[in-house]
Amino acid sequence: MPYSELLQPINNFLQCETPQAWIDEAIKPENLNVLLIDHLICELKAAQSAMFLIRKYAVDKQSSDALLEWLKPFETLIYKREGNWQDLAAKNKLNKSVIPKSDSPYGQDLIDKMVMLIKEELHHFYQVLEIMDEYGVEYQSITPCRYAKGMLRHVKTYEPDALVDKLIVGAYIEARSCERFAKLAPHLDKRLGDFYISLLRSEARHYQDYLTLAQEIAGFDITERVAFFAEKERELIITSDTDFKFHSGVPN
Repeated sequence: MPYSELLQPINNFLQCETPQAWIDEAIKPENLNVLLIDHLICELKAAQSAMFLIRKYAVDKQSSDALLEWLKPFETLIYKREGNWQDLAAKNKLNKSVIPKSDSPYGQDLIDKMVMLIKEELHHFYQVLEIMDEYGVEYQSITPCRYAKGMLRHVKTYEPDALVDKLIVGAYIEARSCERFAKLAPHLDKRLGDFYISLLRSEARHYQDYLTLAQEIAGFDITERVAFFAEKERELIITSDTDFKFHSGVPN
């Protein structure tokens, strides 16, 4: 499937395109380091967010502990600067089956979709590390941008609406990532451009998985909440932003 076909539903889902001013800033050679480092962190955050949902809502303690152990070497590399990134390829596996809690109303579908998402995000994390190594980009700590926090501050505080909102937010983050990969790819060198295009299929599926789960779990029509978060996401993308990152707004 041509990637233009993959992008059509995403572009319909998002309420605005990435502004040209952000693209112009992103393709400046001096911004390559922060773009790759922030992309790396975004992949880890995506895996952590999916894992949080499974652990909070769907699995027993033994499965929860196994999930934490799976993620540990990736987090240790970033937060403690310990370990060899080249060893991570062999660690992207879940060694125990993940069992739903007996009293969980959300079932196996949430677990299956999120476990697949985590595997793919951690694989992308490793791929970004490979590219950083090739390009001589050294990891350094950077501040998170306002985007995810700006979305999550609107999540409701009671269940199941809180979970539904978190899933909708996850859909928007994945959809915007996909749209930005496609926007950037034609302006980058072949290695990085091809890599970003290769991510589109999985990112497109991730947004759909989040949205499907949100509707299945809600028990009510989520159209109004999707529209609400669409507007919040649009505002974050089209308004001025002093901090350039992968999901930042218009560069100030």
